[in-house]
Amino acid sequence: MEIAKISSKGQITLPISVRKKLKLKSGDQVVIQEENGRFYFDNAALVAFTRIEQAFDGAAEEAGFANEQAMQDYVEELRKETEGE
Repeated sequence: MEIAKISSKGQITLPISVRKKLKLKSGDQVVIQEENGRFYFDNAALVAFTRIEQAFDGAAEEAGFANEQAMQDYVEELRKETEGE
């Protein structure tokens, strides 16, 4: 268990062990979620990437790509077209 102190301005300094586990560095944002009366802190960027990943899950198959390589080949073709090659 870690303990953090709240300043007179309502600021909390997260202990370094917590920051390392959450992969946080100076300037990063933290998501605070409440569940069943408990509060959870998480790295906002990692939460956003996870949500985006979940939102796109299965999108390649729906678009007709047989596998990841087919999708990468298509992206490479688009890059060549936009670069004028």
